[in-house]
Formats: sequence, structure tokens, C-alpha cells
Amino acid sequence: MGKCLIIGAGGVASVAAAKCCQNSDVFSEIMLASRTKSKCDAIKTRLDNTKTKIHTAQVDADNVPELVRLFNEFRPCVVLNLALPYQDLTIMDACLEAGVHYVDTANYEPPDEAKFEYKWQWSYRERFEMKGLTALLGSGFDPGVTGVFCAYAMKHYFDEIHYIDILDCNGGDHGYPFATNFNPEINIREVSANGRYWENGNWIETKPMEIRRTYNFDGVGEKDMYLLYHEELESLAQNIKGIKRVRFFMTFGQSYLTHLKCLENVGMTSIEPLMYEGREIIPLQFLKAVLPDPASLGQRTKGKTNIGCIMSGVKDGKPLDYYVYNICDHQECYKEVGSQAISYTTGVPAMIGTMMIMNGTWKKPGVYNIEEFDPDPFMDALNKWGLPWVESFNPILVE
Repeated sequence: MGKCLIIGAGGVASVAAAKCCQNSDVFSEIMLASRTKSKCDAIKTRLDNTKTKIHTAQVDADNVPELVRLFNEFRPCVVLNLALPYQDLTIMDACLEAGVHYVDTANYEPPDEAKFEYKWQWSYRERFEMKGLTALLGSGFDPGVTGVFCAYAMKHYFDEIHYIDILDCNGGDHGYPFATNFNPEINIREVSANGRYWENGNWIETKPMEIRRTYNFDGVGEKDMYLLYHEELESLAQNIKGIKRVRFFMTFGQSYLTHLKCLENVGMTSIEPLMYEGREIIPLQFLKAVLPDPASLGQRTKGKTNIGCIMSGVKDGKPLDYYVYNICDHQECYKEVGSQAISYTTGVPAMIGTMMIMNGTWKKPGVYNIEEFDPDPFMDALNKWGLPWVESFNPILVE
């Protein structure tokens, strides 16, 4: 049906490309573009026996003219941004100049500050409207599927949703003393920052890992989880009718937390530049270089993830509780696409969101978060493309 250009060549891009190739009726051609073309070529080699025609290219995602040249040469319908969050704005600029629709999985984050906020990308609304282009923000799992879950519940079950708790549990074990399941630089910045949640019109800030809860996850078991700030809280607080509080929790094992604290104490998680042997380095970027590549964890990782949303609100004046979640098996993901479940649960919805734009199911000019579109076709696609969901109307609530 059309062309998609994928920027990035990590674990998520590898999964998204594989799912695009499984869906060749929509994705007749894809291009993989990254600063390191050899990584794109390696993905292409694994997928070259599919009906989808695959191209590769080298591109600097920080360079708008270079991006525009590539977009104009390949002429994609949609650019799927799976690069670093620091590069969201340059890629959006290039999409505007080349007249291409835009999809990403994570909101913009300035490289010199561990802070994500949608204001930078939301400021592009008028420009995308004027160009007749769609920008879909946050089409991963969280953000992404979690927003679709909330929109689906709002559409079908609630008149108002008052409370949302997003629970992200990874019960997988990769065997390393310390490794991150996605980009180490982004992961460590995220979990070492102060926590935040939205309640009664205000943001409540907490210290990192200050709030802990224990929850028994279907398919995984009982795990400790910690309150973090996550970008979808900002958009859900604006887009869900009746919302009074929205929080995000993620599970961590004690070994991970102990190693992270030690690394923090010795300055290895810092994003402040320092001089080492006559050259400037950023400690966190150096740490990223010595940690295991998340894309290499697939074969080693065993266990399951469970990610979903618990919601409480009212329907016809009566209280209602609802829980919708997905369970994903690391080893099953590896058998299918050579990836662990963390990359899989992000790469599949990245493909689905792009498909929604490609086939015209979701297409209106402007910049939108994923919960602002009709959730039903996305929910159907989750079941079809590898992330089936489970519902409960009698969940255990998080205190």
C-alpha cells in the first residue's frame, strides 16, 4: 500500500521492522535509516525473505537538511521515529518541510536535562494542521497502549474515570547482575529522576523510588513496584474526562536498585559533562557503552511482562473498577522476532500506530496523543499482531 521510513536501528526498530514485513499489504516498502548504516543492514538481512521491499540508509537524525533530503528521495507516507527522544524535534521539523506524517513512541527530552514534557511537541500543532499532516505521539506501550486502554475504557465502560494507575511489570530475568531492558541512557535518566503524579489538578513530586507498593501480577507473581513519572500522565490528565488522579508504577528487583544506587553514588549516572584525558565525556553515556546492549538480551531473557491500567470511576451513577492488561512472554518474542518482550511490546504498537496513519484509519491534521483517536481499531490490531489483552471488572486496587 505504501512506504514507511523508520529512523533507528535498535531493538525496538528491529521489532517494528519485522512486524511491518509481516504486514506487507500495508507496508509495501520500508527504509531503515540510522547514524550507523551497518545496523540497518543487519536488520534487513534478517528480513529480506519477506514481501516487503527493504532499503537502508545512513542519516544523522540531528541534521534537518540531511533528513529532508532522505525523505524527499524515498518519499515515505509516514516517518516512524524510533531514534533517541532528543531527536524528536529535528525529525518533526524535517517531516514538516518534506510533507510527511510523523509517529513516535516517546516524547521529546532535552539532552542536557532529565526532563520529559509534551510542551515542545504540542507547540507544533498549528504547523502540522496548516500542512495537513498528522503527528501521532507516543505509539509504544507506555506511552501508547496504556493511552489506548484508557480511551477504550472511557468509550465503552465509563461516564467518568476518576483514578488511573498504570502498572508496568517486567518479570523477566536476563542473568546479568545489572543491565537495562531498553536504551540504558534513557532508562537510567528516567528511573533516577524525581517521581511525580497528578492529583486534583496539581502535580505531586516525590523523591526517586520513595513510594513503593507490592502487587500480585497475573502471569508473573508478586513484585515490588515504585512510583515514577512517565510522560503519558501529562496527556491523560488533560484528555480523560473526570480524572482526579493518575499514577505510574514500575517494578524493579533489588539487585537493579542496589547497582543503580552505587552507580549514582560514584557519579556514573550524571549527565553533566566532565573532562577525561583531554576530552569531554558524559558519565552516563560512557556507562551506556560498557553495559550490555538491550538488543542482545533476547536469547538470555526468560519470564513474562504484565503491563496495564487499573481504572476507577462511574457509569450511570454507579462506581466501577476496571483493569485491562497484556501479558507478554520473553522467550516467545525471541522465537518470533529475535527480541525480548520489552522491545516487542514497544515495537508492535509502533507498527500499529503507523498502520493507522498509513491506511487512513487515524488521519487528521495536527499533533495528537494516542488516546485522542478512536481506540477500537487499535485494540483489535493488538489482538491480531501479538499483544492480546485481558480484562477484569474486579481488580485489586493499588492503595
